[in-house]
Amino acid sequence: MRKLISLILVLILAAAATAGCSTATKPAGKYLRYSAGTEPETLDPRRSTGSPEAIAEAQIFEGLTVLNDKDAPVAGVAEKWEVSPDGLTYTFSLRANAKWSNGDPVTAHDFEYAWKSTLSPAFGAKYAYQLFYLKNGEKYNKGLIVADAVGVKAVDDRTLKVTLEKPTPYFLTLTAFHTYYPVHRQTAAANEKWAADPKTLIGNGPFKVTAWIHNSRLEFAKNEHYWDAAKVRMPKMEFILTDSATTELAMFENNQLDLGGNVPPSEIPRLLKEGKLKIAPLLATYFYCFNVTKPPFDNVKVRKAFTLAIDRAAIVKNVTRAGQQPALAWVPPGLADEARGSDFRRVGGDFFADNDVATAQRLLAEAGFPGGKGLPPVTLIYNTSEGHKAIAEAVQEMWRKNLGVNVSLANQEWKVFINSRTKGDFQVARHGWTGDYLDPMTFIDMFVPESGNNDAQYKNPVYENLVRRAKESNDQTARIKLMHQAEKLLMDDAVLAPIYYYTNAVLVKPNVKGYVRSITGVFYFKEAYME
Repeated sequence: MRKLISLILVLILAAAATAGCSTATKPAGKYLRYSAGTEPETLDPRRSTGSPEAIAEAQIFEGLTVLNDKDAPVAGVAEKWEVSPDGLTYTFSLRANAKWSNGDPVTAHDFEYAWKSTLSPAFGAKYAYQLFYLKNGEKYNKGLIVADAVGVKAVDDRTLKVTLEKPTPYFLTLTAFHTYYPVHRQTAAANEKWAADPKTLIGNGPFKVTAWIHNSRLEFAKNEHYWDAAKVRMPKMEFILTDSATTELAMFENNQLDLGGNVPPSEIPRLLKEGKLKIAPLLATYFYCFNVTKPPFDNVKVRKAFTLAIDRAAIVKNVTRAGQQPALAWVPPGLADEARGSDFRRVGGDFFADNDVATAQRLLAEAGFPGGKGLPPVTLIYNTSEGHKAIAEAVQEMWRKNLGVNVSLANQEWKVFINSRTKGDFQVARHGWTGDYLDPMTFIDMFVPESGNNDAQYKNPVYENLVRRAKESNDQTARIKLMHQAEKLLMDDAVLAPIYYYTNAVLVKPNVKGYVRSITGVFYFKEAYME
């Protein structure tokens, strides 16, 4: 009966995804149909924080730089730039033919407006801290100075002068990140909901949004005003919006979808064998986030007990099955350490043993809850997804078996889930973090109080001092050392329970060509085409 119910559910979901999505029933043509996963929370690059949003925005906006297929920053809206000898001042020259999708020129003033509005205390951007690299960016965000003191200035329409707090070796990678995108100044200033309606969603990237059918699809058309439009080969694209991996796979195998990354784990071995799935590296860590202010997770021994009582090797072998590696630290492999060719993760090593049940039980007893007795009710929240559900159920059983704790599970729709996590309305929450740029700091600074992504509500002045000193240091040896110390403290405080280091498992039809996939998980479809 259970199998029958599952089969019926699959058919209902597939039908639901197809309904109202008439173009999805057409045979594969000369445009891409990509499954973007969940409904984007917003397409205002100043407000967004999630991967679904970042991938959509990468098609409709462009920064001063863009990432190439080696994840190196190359010229984007800026055709060239100069860096002062002290590494503090960048002077960008914008392309004369850079235009918005409505035909207006993209100017340096648009960048200055976008960055300063992101930093504005009244704007409340979760990612404002990503702009703290600008001189006085943090002070302005905290309301200590006026906007004119921030280190970004439009010298004229085509010249943007940026002054940094400290030399930042990866700054040109940051300028490819969505928080550094420009916005169309007149539109955004006049209408705070401009990014919610395709009629007012003006971008400067290779595509423009022509329709947004919520919880169904986003439709794109080639932006004829884009400065490099000659390289855009597809006249249109569709992003399918569904949380269901089962629906996504059904659409892929029914030739209603060409590319997607939400795969039912149980199907991965078959899909690999059939050559329908590609697995690539991804700079990301899957983890459970503890709210350190809510009982019983305001007790570090409880957090450690829950962390140690997870069998990660069993999860990646039996549940996720896409080549992930058990995570016993926070920063994933793939980021450079101090020495040439060295890896931050390999140098830092692991911080605890996987599935250390004996220590977990001892710590829970020391916290006053031997065998789980007396522990307050615990609920783990996760966003709707077959994969997240399967992992949550596996961990729930491990905590029951290893700690004697009965944990309730609660799935939430994406927007509700993000809101719960941001407001700290949870005890334990599923989480995943993908690096925004190629430096360990993209993980290390996530848990400082001013970070809009510090869902754990973690505050530790020692940790904050280590992060601040690492950001201020011009000495690469000292900077890396400080980040190692900060990560160790984060692990000692058991702010999060790492589960595994991601891989990127992608369903892809053989005729999809020309796209670029960053190790940060962002797809760039500018030069993609269907063979």
